[in-house]
Amino acid sequence: MYALYLRIIIGALEIIAFTLYNILLISERVMRMILAMNPNVDLNYILQSLGLTILFVGLIGFERQRRNKIAGLTTHLLVAIGASGLTIGQQMMVQDAIAFVQSNPDMLEYMDITIERQRVVAQIVSGIGFLGTGAILKTNGYISGLTTASTLWISAIIGIIFGYGMYTLGISLSLMTLFVLTIIKNVIRHNVEEFH
Repeated sequence: MYALYLRIIIGALEIIAFTLYNILLISERVMRMILAMNPNVDLNYILQSLGLTILFVGLIGFERQRRNKIAGLTTHLLVAIGASGLTIGQQMMVQDAIAFVQSNPDMLEYMDITIERQRVVAQIVSGIGFLGTGAILKTNGYISGLTTASTLWISAIIGIIFGYGMYTLGISLSLMTLFVLTIIKNVIRHNVEEFH
């Protein structure tokens, strides 16, 4: 029986790996074209980042809502859009700082300028931890909401990744998250039910 489940999982993983490989090839070409045309954060970059965030995190949120979980589509989208927006804002601040330094090179003699693009993002990651904690409930020794808290956290991470313009990584992470939430979770659930 386990051999059958193992064959099913391996077959599904092969299909997903092949699909991801093709998506990565296509998105890598698209990414090169985007970077060649729009190296700066502009309206096109912002709309692409937020659009991909809405599309892929929307799928994760829909899966959670379909299962009647405490945080559904709207919550996941708001978390991810906020994370993506703050990351894009961070990118814009970095660009402004670089432009300022380039236009005022004489200031470097008197000032030590450090450009840190990770500060805002670090605050997003820790802040989402508090939001996820609110999704975890303990009643009569039973803990629930761990997966929902995890999906809120991964939604924020996906938003950050799309906000940085790393579309290939964001798409891959989204698809892997959906794979874990749907296929892997169901296979594990069926195996556990057989033992009881």
